[in-house]
Amino acid sequence: MSAERSVLLLSSSKVYGYGYYEHSKEDITKFFNKKNVTKILFVPYAMPDHDAYTKVVSNALNPWGYEVEGIHTKADPVEAVSSAQAIFVGGGNTFVLLKTLYDLNLVDAIREQILKKGTPYMGSSAGTNLAAPSINTANDMPIAHPPTFEALGLVPFNINPHYLETDPNSKQKGETRDQRLEEFLILHKKPVLALPEGTVLLIEGDKITLLGDKNAKLFKPNLKPIEFEPHSDLSFLLHDL
Repeated sequence: MSAERSVLLLSSSKVYGYGYYEHSKEDITKFFNKKNVTKILFVPYAMPDHDAYTKVVSNALNPWGYEVEGIHTKADPVEAVSSAQAIFVGGGNTFVLLKTLYDLNLVDAIREQILKKGTPYMGSSAGTNLAAPSINTANDMPIAHPPTFEALGLVPFNINPHYLETDPNSKQKGETRDQRLEEFLILHKKPVLALPEGTVLLIEGDKITLLGDKNAKLFKPNLKPIEFEPHSDLSFLLHDL
């Protein structure tokens, strides 16, 4: 029998005018405190300097009452995942992140902890990409080659963090973000939830709530995108795809 899913997905770690995670402090602390989390296993593999990245995250979360440990410091990363109070996967390059997790046999280990044992999972940017069925809708350059683009599948729809609405006054003639997501839909037929910076998804069991201060945008095959305001109930995304 599976435990209740407990997932918090941030579009970004920073928002203009705020320090690391400050824009989502209330959501983060409520999320972890509900599960009595005091120690967080941080996964820094999306960035090149794991020690430096873990220190940044630790400096941000320590004052809020959380001890942060980098998984890269553990002799057995799989065991570290299995014994973690909570897991936080940070941002950076999604392709590097996923490749490293596969190299270390951590994809299945993390998925099992979240979906079967109910270990709280927080993702930001690349860590949010990782929660989807695949990383095909990431914004990053593919500077590493994971064995597959299949990711954790903590939710059944794809995600596009750092979403930017098309500027109608721009003279840029390259592809817009909307066009790139529509190309994905042609081949994959899987909905994509686009999250601007400052938005957060809270998944508790079979309930999804949009948090933050901006609208999210849902892309589905052969349909016009639909916008959802903060505090919208998006639970239908877990079932009606």
